[in-house]
Amino acid sequence: MSERAVFATRIGAIAATVGSAVGLGNIWRFPYEAGQHGGGAFLLIYLACVLVMGIPVIVAEFVIGRASRKNVCGALRALSPWRGLHFFGYLCVLASLMIMSFYSVVCGWILEYIMQAVRGGMTGHTSQQNAEMFAQFVQNPWRSVMWTILFLLLNYLILRRGLKRGIERLSNVLMPLLAVLLLAFCLNSLFMPQVWQGLSFLFTPDFSQISPRMVVGAMGQAFFSLSVGLSCLLTYASYFKENDSLLRNATMVAVFDTLVAILAGVMIFPAVFSYGVAPEAGPKLIFEVLPSIFQQMPVGGLWAVMFFALLFVAAITSTISVSEASIAFFCEEWGMSRNRASLLNTVVSMIFGSLCALSFGVMSGFTIAGKTLFELFDYVASNVFLPVGGMFFCIFVGWLLDRKLVKDQLTNHGTLSPRMLKPLIFCVRYVAPAAILAVFLYGIL
Repeated sequence: MSERAVFATRIGAIAATVGSAVGLGNIWRFPYEAGQHGGGAFLLIYLACVLVMGIPVIVAEFVIGRASRKNVCGALRALSPWRGLHFFGYLCVLASLMIMSFYSVVCGWILEYIMQAVRGGMTGHTSQQNAEMFAQFVQNPWRSVMWTILFLLLNYLILRRGLKRGIERLSNVLMPLLAVLLLAFCLNSLFMPQVWQGLSFLFTPDFSQISPRMVVGAMGQAFFSLSVGLSCLLTYASYFKENDSLLRNATMVAVFDTLVAILAGVMIFPAVFSYGVAPEAGPKLIFEVLPSIFQQMPVGGLWAVMFFALLFVAAITSTISVSEASIAFFCEEWGMSRNRASLLNTVVSMIFGSLCALSFGVMSGFTIAGKTLFELFDYVASNVFLPVGGMFFCIFVGWLLDRKLVKDQLTNHGTLSPRMLKPLIFCVRYVAPAAILAVFLYGIL
């Protein structure tokens, strides 16, 4: 068996892992959640949740990944004191394929809108015309499918090249590009008429807005934004070098992911205050509200192109990590070559992704438990598999895994200071599982 790949550089490892966490949820879900829950108060609670819940769960996945040097199933089989726990890894692989199926549909929409922005297809459109344009596009039985398949082919071309020549090399280019694009939008927002109203809303906490519903919303945003519970971070950690500090890497992932979410708020809130609109959830914000704002800005066509390019960068860095979790499984558990595993992941995602795309049009009448296939995949993966996965990894590391192994991984066999070990393990064992349970129950009830 050939030696397992590792990231070539520490910067490459951080770029890829941060790219795994940073996704479309940072760009549209955080501003929506903050807008719905009082702005500054939500941000304050969100930061606390990242600290006491997000970082501990990332560390738990990192410990399992690097200690085993295997995919999620192989890792649980190698490290678990109980037989049969490795079967939980199959749920993680299933979750990654489900997420790729519906997430790639939205990524296909982004490719369509990049083309429309370059062609000037939204020039002069009112908000109502943008809404009609989006509705007509997603209901087209084959156009959305075509873009979904094209996005997955791009994803495949990256993944088949492997860790260093594919994932790491792309991350080293795209993550700085994402930062440049995001900072350009934030700088532009600082010159908008109602900039101070927008920034005040985001950064000035109104403690009267704090409620149990808002706290649970902040916990959910922190959890899903960081992409924990899916085994993506576990898989990437299995490629870390032995001298990498797991706690430092986890902290950097959380910090950069949170910074992107905050910058997305800085980008969006001055705009919505200046142009008299409210942040809306999901696709409506991205494909209807913001294009209308761009039309009212100087050189709005250029900003539209840059914005959808920003979304594409955030999307592709996330999907390659989601895919890597299942590809590592196919390679190591089923003995496939890298190319065949990447191809299998792509074909499965194409089949179910196409069905999810059609659920907005010709298959809109096909429902399971009252949900279209797109809605079902989104709901089950986001509200069931991810929180259950995050809770499982915390319990596994906090209660089942050998204490010495955990300490060796977090201190690099005694070469790093153990002073943060006790509070970290406390969060892994008690705080994070309790918080995730609250998010899980809130999501399904």
